[in-house]
Amino acid sequence: MEYKEFEKILCDKLKEIDITINKVQVEQFFNYMKLLLEWNEKINLTAITDENEIIIKHFVDSLTICKYLKDEESLIDVGTGAGFPGIPIKIVRPDMEIVLLDSLNKRVKFLEEVIQKLKLKNITALHGRAEEVGRNPKYREKFDVATSRAVANLSVLLEYLVPFVKLSKACICMKGSEIEEEVDNAKKAMDVLGVSVEKIDSFVLPKTDMKRNLVILKKGKITPNKYPRKAGTPAKDPIR
Repeated sequence: MEYKEFEKILCDKLKEIDITINKVQVEQFFNYMKLLLEWNEKINLTAITDENEIIIKHFVDSLTICKYLKDEESLIDVGTGAGFPGIPIKIVRPDMEIVLLDSLNKRVKFLEEVIQKLKLKNITALHGRAEEVGRNPKYREKFDVATSRAVANLSVLLEYLVPFVKLSKACICMKGSEIEEEVDNAKKAMDVLGVSVEKIDSFVLPKTDMKRNLVILKKGKITPNKYPRKAGTPAKDPIR
């Protein structure tokens, strides 16, 4: 895809979710896509390789949470993979301080190259598991927002995210189309971890039939010391 075509498609799609970007940001997205496709030939970063689909399913989808982010907030993207949603958010919201957390070092190396090539500031790629990093005083309860896209079932995901969030701040879980049962099954985890659902934002990605849900939760108490449990436990034995 040529740059001009990319620019038009991206900007048109972003207008649908009330986001306008400048020329520098368009170039950053274009270079990000090129790096993603280049690295994807060496390591598995994404199953989505069609450029139109990257724009809508990765870039636009990642930015649907922007309306819930306040100025100069800190955000951790847990299980970021190829950088979604953290890097698109950073491009559009340079005021934010962002940590990208992933358990696979090869992906972290990719993220570091993206950060360097796109000249992004106040963003760090961190290698580690959420269960371990979430117990580290440097990161525990230090963020305004913890988010994640397509990582785990909600009852598991909350144990990954909640320990990172400051009291009275938010977890934003980016989910697919079916969410009611997931939220229902996560009620015990919410109670134990001290979060409550503030809003479920259901929508369709622009000019598609792809349904999405943002589950926005507010943290109402300090995370109990026993959480997160040791690596692997939340997925094997969710809080129920």
